[in-house]
Amino acid sequence: MKAAIVGGGVIGGGWAARFLLNGWDVAVFDADPTAERKIGEVIENARRSLPALYDKLLPSEGRLSFHQDMAEATVAADWVQESVPERLELKHKVLGTLSELAPEGAIIGSSTSGFKPSELNGKGARAIVAHPFNPVYLLPLVELVGDPGVTARASDILTGIGMFPLTLRKEIDAHIADRLLEAVWRESLWLVKDGIATTKEIDDAIRMAFGIRWAQMGLFETYRIAGGEAGMKHFMAQFGPALNWPWTKLMDVPEFTDELVDLIARQSDAQSGHLSIRELERLRDDNLVGMMRALKKSGSGAGDVINRHETTLDIHADTKLPVTGDRQIPQSWTDYNGHMNEANYLEASAAATDRFMEMIGVDTAYISSGKSYFTVENHIRYLDELHAGERMTVTSQVLKGEGKKMQLFHFIRGEGDKLAATVETLLLHVDLATRSSSPPSSKVSERLAEFASSHAGLPHPDGAGRFVGQRA
Repeated sequence: MKAAIVGGGVIGGGWAARFLLNGWDVAVFDADPTAERKIGEVIENARRSLPALYDKLLPSEGRLSFHQDMAEATVAADWVQESVPERLELKHKVLGTLSELAPEGAIIGSSTSGFKPSELNGKGARAIVAHPFNPVYLLPLVELVGDPGVTARASDILTGIGMFPLTLRKEIDAHIADRLLEAVWRESLWLVKDGIATTKEIDDAIRMAFGIRWAQMGLFETYRIAGGEAGMKHFMAQFGPALNWPWTKLMDVPEFTDELVDLIARQSDAQSGHLSIRELERLRDDNLVGMMRALKKSGSGAGDVINRHETTLDIHADTKLPVTGDRQIPQSWTDYNGHMNEANYLEASAAATDRFMEMIGVDTAYISSGKSYFTVENHIRYLDELHAGERMTVTSQVLKGEGKKMQLFHFIRGEGDKLAATVETLLLHVDLATRSSSPPSSKVSERLAEFASSHAGLPHPDGAGRFVGQRA
């Protein structure tokens, strides 16, 4: 699959990274002589952060190319994404040209944050709105507006690269999300202009409270909870009258005078001027990854999108032992020594155990039926360092698989096939109703026995059966 990116700014670069890191070939057209450097920096940020959302390895990167000829960039493209500046006459020119150059079956998406499809296609183009959010390579939302048949195809493609397509029921200026953001932006401008709050204080109000709530529940579900046991009707009855109070200046916009612009710029410089844009981007990305991984654990909000995308990712490796882990090490797994924290070796082995359990039939349905395996003992050997961004693979050998017991030996390897750690794990099969040991089902028992039999001829792993403090 191939994506052509027309316009290599922050948004175009984000699109390039999102497609590229999901295995698509990407061709970029941008007349700016610095585009290759700028997009390269965005992609480096994406390589550092996007894989950290997942506990499986993303597909191998596609091929990235840069072009000075729009026709050359769009050859054989399946998706063409326009991300030029928000000037309608420029959009008409670029989208009109793309509609002539792009293959007939290619989807042409515009990153516009404000224009409607009827406006974009006013001069004969065939584009849909595909409006993402920065950073495009991390945030899943993309608003789709336009021809129902094309947006349906677009939705399938974007879901396949880990995004969350939201198709609008009808076109409207600025779509959905930016209309909400505009309301907060206008009110914030007044708060600064009137001397009520600084830029930092407004940001603090957002990030210390409702910003976190919105990340996992949005607006209406948050307010439903605010209504207590009586629910949304009670909330509306209690707080609805406030809509008539003179709290907001939403229909009134402060004049953008030089004084206001200078005031906001000075406050913003005081707030975060000590950090470069690249440092701010990496800080943002690390925070987003941490929050989205927390949401991933509960399956809430953006976390659900990551979980569903992860089920489509294959475990990659070629080995005699089953591969039970293959991922990039996230920044959050490293500690003050600059290498992977000891607790995360156990987390990696626990995930490998879960993966092996799935392989023998102990999946979600099996556990829902009231049966599972419980870990009763672990022994970890730390043999080498692993670092953020490094690829880590886990393979698992069955040492024992009979009756109620399952004994596994996990090999944790870094790049260059270095053996970084081993984890020996003993588990007992348990009846979840009685919380006591019990025999596994016949199917699980048979599948486990197959692995145990095939692994019986393998060399006994070095370190198996060791205890803490044992001399080499």
